[in-house]
Order: sequence, then C-alpha cells, then structure tokens
Amino acid sequence: MNLSWLEDFLALAASGNFSRAAQDRHMTQPAFSRRIRALEDWLGVPLFDRATHPVALTETGEWFRATAQEILGRVARVPDEARAVAAAGSATLRFAATHALSLTFLPQWLRGLESRTPVGPIQLVSDMLQQCEAWMQQGRVQFLLCHTHSQAPGRLDSPAYRSLKVGTDTLVPVCAPDRAGRPRHVLSLRARKTVPLLAYSAESGLGRLMRALLGASLPQARVEPVFTAHLAAVLKSMALDGRGVAWLPYSMVDAELRDKRLAEAGDAAWRLQADIRLFRPDQALAPSAEAFWRAVEAAHGG
Repeated sequence: MNLSWLEDFLALAASGNFSRAAQDRHMTQPAFSRRIRALEDWLGVPLFDRATHPVALTETGEWFRATAQEILGRVARVPDEARAVAAAGSATLRFAATHALSLTFLPQWLRGLESRTPVGPIQLVSDMLQQCEAWMQQGRVQFLLCHTHSQAPGRLDSPAYRSLKVGTDTLVPVCAPDRAGRPRHVLSLRARKTVPLLAYSAESGLGRLMRALLGASLPQARVEPVFTAHLAAVLKSMALDGRGVAWLPYSMVDAELRDKRLAEAGDAAWRLQADIRLFRPDQALAPSAEAFWRAVEAAHGG
C-alpha cells in the first residue's frame, strides 16, 4: 500500500466528488480514480458507494476513515519521536528558564552545583514563563527554572511534574529617585496621586505573581499601568528612565539600589517573596538528566 492512497481517500471522503478531490490532490481524475480503486483492491472491500451523488462512504469506509487518520497521524509523529529517542541518549541537558532568572540566578546557581559534581553540556532556551511551560509540556526541555508562589499556581503544578525549591527571590517595587535621592513615587493605600506602573504582560511569570499577590492592593494605592512588557530587563530600563514603578527581582536591581540609581517605592510590606523552583517531568529522563537531578536533590535537600 502507498501511504499517499490514504490522503487520496480522505480527500474524496471530505469532498464526495472525484473531480474536486483529484484537483485538490493535483492529478487528473482518471489517475485519481485508479489510486482509489487500488486502495480498495488492497483492502478487498469497496470504500465508496458510487451510485450516490455526491459519492458516500460505505460502512467499511466510515470505519476506515478513522483508521486512515490514525495511520497518517502516527507517521507524522515518527520524526519527532525519533528525535526524542536520540535526545534521550544524549548527555546534553535541555533547560528552559525565564528571562529574569537566566540573566541573574542561573549562572551562579550552576556554578555552585559544578563545585559539588560535574555538570555536562547544557542547552538553554529562555522566554516568558508561559512559553517555557509549553516547551516542558511538549517534551522539548527536561528542566524548567522559574519563580513560583503557592498563591499563583502554574501549568506544571500537577502530578505529571516534580519540582525542587532551589532558591528564593524578592520582587522589589523600584523607581528612579528625585534629586534628593528619594523615590519619585511612593506606594500607599492612602495615596492621593496616581502612581504610574511599569507592568508585566499576561504571559509573564512575574506578572502572574503580581496579579495573585497584589491584585486587590494596586487599585487602592491608585497604581495604574502606563507601560506593559514581558521582560523584566525592559521594565528595569524604563524605571531607570523615570517612567514609573516596576516590581523587579532584587538580584536584578541590587547594584542600582546601592548606587542610588533606583530607589524603593514602598516599605517592606510592598515586597513580594517568591520561591525559585526547578521542574522536571515525573517520568524517567535520560541518564545524564537523572544524574543532574540527583545532584540538585543533594544540594538542596530534596
């Protein structure tokens, strides 16, 4: 059997017209009809009732439509499955990390692990949390590093995945200082003036935390978005430029706070505490990935 016969069959089943199906399959009608007949001869049963207009599937044809779709779908998945098999035997660790953590936490954390045990080659992809979660669910990465909080569950908070707490972080509301070194904007539940917010987009993991932990407080403090982006680095640049208040990881702004290029826009009550967790699928990984996970467990008391 030729696999293209299955595509011919599905085209005719969809249109019910030999001429139109032949055109869709880029061939003459006689040639198309011969291929349909060849498929029926191979199966030993008729698949179409040619006495009707449009032609209709026989009972066997109805059954075979689902079978043809399943076969073609299985064939389409073979390349991805072959690459997955090849990746499983590879020593390369496939990581996803959110932008903020890939710039700040990840390098130092890996250096600490490497002081305990050898860490093999790493392939890192960095993006918004929503995209990183999708990569994990699609099996394109073995590990995901991100900020988490119990009040802001994510797509990987399910029995299909495991995680370890590997660090903590604090989101600090910061803004540019005035000439006296004081914050240009001050957060208060009794605020009289509007506070311009440099906000995270809906796809951002840090934005997810902010909405869960501060959703009710921001309107009371008269905080209103004036600029939205998914990268913490972009919001940091806007804060340095005096455009408003941004909640940024302390590890990203500690130098600017020390140098007084940024100032905290509120007291400690406005800080947000978050965990940094490493996620992995609950299923068995390649030996190199399992060895890395054991090293992380040993380092963080998992």
